[in-house]
Amino acid sequence: MTLMELLATAMLGGMCLPVTYLLAVTIASYRFRKPMAPDTPPLHLGVLIPAHNEAGGIGRTIRSVWESDYPADRLTVMVVADNCNDRTAEEARMAGAQVFARYDPAHPGKGQALDWFLSRCKDRYRHLDGIVIIDADVAIDRFCLREISTSLSQPDMQVVQAYNGVNNPRAGWRPALCDAAFNVFNHLRMAGAARLAGTAVLKGLGMGFRTSVLLRYGWPAQAIVEDQEFTLMLLSDGIRVHYNPDAVVRSEMVTRGDRAAGQRSRWEGGRFALVRRMAPMLFRRWITERDSCYFHALCELTLPPLSLLVLATGLTTVSTALWLPQWVGLVAVLWLVLAGYVASGQIQRRAPLTTWLYLVTAPFFVLWKISLYLKMAAGIQTAHWSRTSREADVNNKPTAP
Repeated sequence: MTLMELLATAMLGGMCLPVTYLLAVTIASYRFRKPMAPDTPPLHLGVLIPAHNEAGGIGRTIRSVWESDYPADRLTVMVVADNCNDRTAEEARMAGAQVFARYDPAHPGKGQALDWFLSRCKDRYRHLDGIVIIDADVAIDRFCLREISTSLSQPDMQVVQAYNGVNNPRAGWRPALCDAAFNVFNHLRMAGAARLAGTAVLKGLGMGFRTSVLLRYGWPAQAIVEDQEFTLMLLSDGIRVHYNPDAVVRSEMVTRGDRAAGQRSRWEGGRFALVRRMAPMLFRRWITERDSCYFHALCELTLPPLSLLVLATGLTTVSTALWLPQWVGLVAVLWLVLAGYVASGQIQRRAPLTTWLYLVTAPFFVLWKISLYLKMAAGIQTAHWSRTSREADVNNKPTAP
């Protein structure tokens, strides 16, 4: 076997591993069923919203909470106005929220704001049955809180994750592709992992906790991807994240490449750092305890982003055609699995026609992601937390005379 044939074989074998995992998750997602529970009285829920300079949208978010199908006397809305220099606190109070102002410019960030409130303001929330954490720019579906309450009422559920969707999928190709990606990452992968391993992953918003969990932990995860970090901390203590696809929270996605690039580079950079720090621990726990949940957590953490998988599959296709033509049938199977993986997410979440149509622009998105990874590899990335610009920030920006 020549050197090139050996390299092509290694590439083909390497691609089979993640794609086989995706196939297993896709099949399992079709078998996922939300645990059914008897009707229970609504819990006294607190909705906790960390906000930094969100005066333009915080009122709308709070109103979506009050307008949901949930008893108002069993609901408390709490806003952490974190290092704000606008009218976030005033707008939140006017919308009916309790406001807690935090001023610590040296330590900004969502995780820091949450931990400050959960650690220092325990007397303000310990009487609640559960706490739901959302972002300041989201809209919750009408039955979201009722679904989270039902999940947390079950004896074996301490943490539940809602489905995070997109509320502006028709605003352009970027939001549409984000909608398609969310259908895969925030539903199919969650449902598949929950079916295979009995645990899902926290997604940063739409997270529901029994109050006792947050009284115990606060918010100890301070990384850019603090939701994944906290998931792994909970898992190491035997607390699993359950998934409720009928609890839905929708976020606005940015439409411009400059804003999307900053957001994406922070997420990816934080994720790669978390892989380096947490993957060895998960591997050790899987080997020593023989619990499949650690294996699936390790796979979810280390699985490359879809754009990299697509790029790697393309390179594998070329190398196989040149040096291993007898295996081109296997490469075709890899492409079919990836296509079925993406399509299954759209089918399961009943994606609108516009999302399906915009999938034809996916190659441009992959090229854009590759350029980001190249910049990150060259050290050109945003590793610190910063607020992502909203569409409203640009729409409301005064024009130059």
